[in-house]
Amino acid sequence: MHHQIVFSCFMLSLLASVNGQQKYSGNSVLDCNGDDRGRPSPAFLYACNDDRWACRAFLIFKSRPPYDSVPAISTLLSSDLEEVARINNVTRLAVFPADKEVIVPVNCSCSGQYYRAISAFSIAGGNHTYFTVANDTYQGLSTCDALKRANPQGEFELEAATELRVPLRCACPTRNQSVNGVRYLLTYSINWNDTITGIGERFNASADAVLTENGFSGANPTIFPFTTILVPLVAVPSSSHTKVTHHEQSSPPPAHVSSRREPNKGLYLGVGVVAAGLLVIVFAAFACFLWPRKIEEAVPQYRGQASRKSASLVDLRFEIASLEEILKVFVFEEIKKATQNFSSRNRIQGSVFRGTFGQETLAVKRVSRDVSNEVNILKKINHFNLIRLRGFCEFDGCFYLVFEYMSYGSLRGWLSSSKSSRKTRSWSHRINIAMDVANGLHYLHSFTKPAYVHKDINSSNILLNGDLRAKIANFGLARIARGEMSSASLTTHLGGARSYIPPEYVETGLLTSKTDVYGFGVMLLELITGKDAVILQDGREVLLSATIASTMERDDAEMEILRSFVDPRLEHSGRVLAMRMVRLSLTCLAHEPTRRPGMEEIVVTLLKIQADLKALEIQPTHLKLGRRL
Repeated sequence: MHHQIVFSCFMLSLLASVNGQQKYSGNSVLDCNGDDRGRPSPAFLYACNDDRWACRAFLIFKSRPPYDSVPAISTLLSSDLEEVARINNVTRLAVFPADKEVIVPVNCSCSGQYYRAISAFSIAGGNHTYFTVANDTYQGLSTCDALKRANPQGEFELEAATELRVPLRCACPTRNQSVNGVRYLLTYSINWNDTITGIGERFNASADAVLTENGFSGANPTIFPFTTILVPLVAVPSSSHTKVTHHEQSSPPPAHVSSRREPNKGLYLGVGVVAAGLLVIVFAAFACFLWPRKIEEAVPQYRGQASRKSASLVDLRFEIASLEEILKVFVFEEIKKATQNFSSRNRIQGSVFRGTFGQETLAVKRVSRDVSNEVNILKKINHFNLIRLRGFCEFDGCFYLVFEYMSYGSLRGWLSSSKSSRKTRSWSHRINIAMDVANGLHYLHSFTKPAYVHKDINSSNILLNGDLRAKIANFGLARIARGEMSSASLTTHLGGARSYIPPEYVETGLLTSKTDVYGFGVMLLELITGKDAVILQDGREVLLSATIASTMERDDAEMEILRSFVDPRLEHSGRVLAMRMVRLSLTCLAHEPTRRPGMEEIVVTLLKIQADLKALEIQPTHLKLGRRL
């Protein structure tokens, strides 16, 4: 039966690939009890209908307080702030008029059955549900079913979460579409008076192309507000394609307007379809009645871009002061009070302390060196998998950087813990952590302008939040990726992480994005084995990477890797994927930088491993036990 289902899914995917269509969801997205067993459902997200695993995509988000500025919208949708400003032809701090359409670029990739761009939503009190987050906050750019699938909390348990993982609706063009000139797909949320023809004209797409892309069979289909369609684009969209919308409702429709339809939208549907639609809409009204819409939390702190010319600390303080309303400038007394005068009880590690600022817990990093580079980079980048800078303080020659708090600490500390739990035993968590780090590096290398090299990727600089989501921290050594020789010699700090440094940097100072790929490869081995990057062997210190590389040359390499190196705490069933992870890490550790994969290729490989793990997890127990490990 399992094989029949897999075969059916494969055939459906193949057919979708040939036709290049995604199926329009209709009002099914307003239901929170969708079923995608056997085949992908548009009530969740858009299906992976081609062999293209990742692409650039665009969303249309309507400006509504508190998400009505470039910083707030880019943070909510985990998009690059500079790109949002540039593509909408506004400044970095611009505030949009109410209901102004904003173009939001995202990195779209395939995970399991569906394409998605991943964002995060901070829960800050209120009566949030998956329904209101998907339809009120994200305006239908996510779905109730997709949120339920992506998060462990039940519908009435969201107050226990601090942050929700939000899969956003996006898709990639198929090969057939690319041949026909389609370069991007734009996810558009339907307004009350929209028509297929009107949407197509605005974005320079023919009505036929829009109809085909969304699987419509007729020329004048019914489309519902608060649902999305895909618009095929031959070029990057521009602000000239957007407008200020003036629709009649700003939330999913209550029951008393459920029968309302424009004449050009196919009013006369079958009685059965109308009845089904009414049931869904009654559910929506019920949800809205129980969980009234609220004003969302205050605009998230924004890490605005400072001038590239600022080198001195005086210039840095001036720039920080000029952005006082966005990136908070703390006074030293606040820092002192929050950390209880830097008490040992509040020490996280080294010079990093936990601080309580009102109702929020943050991390305070005390440094005595010049922090201009770190602060200026952190203000320019905006991605869920990169640590968020919240504020800054200077006092008596010391500098204090205030970051979001990561309750699980560093990846190195988590792997070294003697405690065993469901999370430490889970292959899924380990692969998710690897994906988070890979996505963060992919963003740094490919989607920032200029591109950056972190230069210090190691398990101590990967931090984990309460949901075991990973974020890259410590940008003190980060540099613009120029592909040139670095005149700087290895610092003492880098010497402490020597096992993560590629040979070309040690030998010549060459700094490229492949420098980070090498560090990622070492970190990946730590995730697989649970061991430090440097281990003891026969009484002497050796590199974990070198030991595993030499073991892979043996005739019994697989058996020895599984027996001696894979973390024994990990679930036994997932070990069938261990060798694929090891091989991926070793390609990242190739001596020649040109032979190492880029982060996009690494993300794609991890996505495939992640999908295979999920397929393995749903296999019947007798099939798992029958596999040769």
